[in-house]
Amino acid sequence: MTTVSITRKALTRVTLAALSGLLAGFASLAVAELVSAAVRPEASPVTAVGGAAIDRTPAGVKDWAIRNFGEDDKLVLQLGIVVMLALFALAVGLLALRHRRAGSAAVLLFGVVGTAAAVSRPDSTGLVDGLPSLLGAIIGAALLYVLIGRLTRPHRDTGDEQDSERADEPEPEAGWDRRGFVIAATAAAAASTAAGAVGRALNSRSGQNAVASRESVTLPKPASRAKPIPAGAQLRVRGISPFTTPNDSFYRVDTALVVPKVDANSWRLRIHGKGVRRDLEFTYQDLLERPLIEREITLCCVSNEVGGPYIGHARWIGVRLADLLKEAGVKPPSRGGEADQIIARSVDGMTLGTPVEDVMDGRDAMLAVGMNGEPLPFVNGFPARMLVPGLYGYVSACKWIEDIELTTFDDYDAYWVKRKWARRAPIKTQSRIDTPKPFGRPEAGTVMVAGVAWAQHRGIEKVEIRVDDGPWRPAQLAEQGTVDTWRQWSYPWKAAPGGHTLTVRATDGTGELQTEERTKTVPDGASGWHSVVVTVD
Repeated sequence: MTTVSITRKALTRVTLAALSGLLAGFASLAVAELVSAAVRPEASPVTAVGGAAIDRTPAGVKDWAIRNFGEDDKLVLQLGIVVMLALFALAVGLLALRHRRAGSAAVLLFGVVGTAAAVSRPDSTGLVDGLPSLLGAIIGAALLYVLIGRLTRPHRDTGDEQDSERADEPEPEAGWDRRGFVIAATAAAAASTAAGAVGRALNSRSGQNAVASRESVTLPKPASRAKPIPAGAQLRVRGISPFTTPNDSFYRVDTALVVPKVDANSWRLRIHGKGVRRDLEFTYQDLLERPLIEREITLCCVSNEVGGPYIGHARWIGVRLADLLKEAGVKPPSRGGEADQIIARSVDGMTLGTPVEDVMDGRDAMLAVGMNGEPLPFVNGFPARMLVPGLYGYVSACKWIEDIELTTFDDYDAYWVKRKWARRAPIKTQSRIDTPKPFGRPEAGTVMVAGVAWAQHRGIEKVEIRVDDGPWRPAQLAEQGTVDTWRQWSYPWKAAPGGHTLTVRATDGTGELQTEERTKTVPDGASGWHSVVVTVD
């Protein structure tokens, strides 16, 4: 046998060993997906490890991910996890070629990591959540052991004297079970694909009851209807954001890799804790049978940078949260109440901390069940979510809520506070230029500059525009819906050819001018004036 032939055979075996690692990793994930259908979808390894990664990621990194990937940040994370697993699987396959047992044992490390991630999640149901990762890893380790065995075991063809003699050669490359490897690898790939497909199908079907429960909901007419949106609230300017954001366009920023699908028929909300005279529990139907309010409220995420997209407006229907707290005997701190913080818990384990005083000071804080005339979409929190006008979402807008605990800021730090975000986060006065777009090329003449401004629960009193370093000019304000909604504005600019910088600032309903000081989103929201650079042709 020539040296070239031996080298080629060795390269083939190395390649197939790496492929064996990939097949073992694929089998592990597929089996875990199938087993998770019997446990719960959130227990699958990619979801569990991804959730654990999100929990342990510093706030600055999360902010960077949202800034660069937007609402695709979770998809990017999942793809990153899959890529890392693939690289790990390749390395394990190569290790197993030299150390078969050690390579197979390394696959079990995958199961240990996945199991630890699953059982440590805030919404974990216990050790059973670790079964998908553990069983998947066992199958993957066994498969790798079998496949590598086909690559390292000398093969003897019966009746071939030459091969019998060759079998005594110490050179393992001289013969290995090609046919056995191909059969085992093909069967493993087919079985893994089938297992993964069945697992995905079963996991998708697990949410059918939740989908059916939402489809059966008919929202009652609210006892207190929202005031009609003024006719002049929506400006007829091309490129400006619509006053009401359609449900399917509403921004989404949360930590849930898998959107919870909660069956409204089995959902319960509990109110308990410090200063609660009697614990209360509500079903979804209980909420629908109470007097409902309908309100126009603009929501904003604290991760929204200056000029950013994470803001939207909707008409919400829900139950006054203050009324539920009063029924439980809760008093605000200003009236001698023991608790100054509400901890809202989601079905996925997320915790948000909200000042009790803000919820009970008369604003339209609610447990929302409807959005723009329909039951809440799953991605927006069905069956119920919290809303508190004037506060950033991370301290007020708990989606998929199932528990309200009254406590104090001294006694408990919610999820984001533990990650260095502020405990209290009133929305800052902000304004944004929607049109023209950054680096746009409008034609010389009258160019309509337009956008939105917001200062929820204070309202917008004035918006001003500056061209380059010129004087500030008042913009024309659209009609204001309420102090809890954003407000549109426009400015007819007589644009001269050349490059120009347009800057906007707003004044809120208390007379306070939006600050020029530029800050990042951490710890309590971004500030600064929004500017766009354009070239007029």
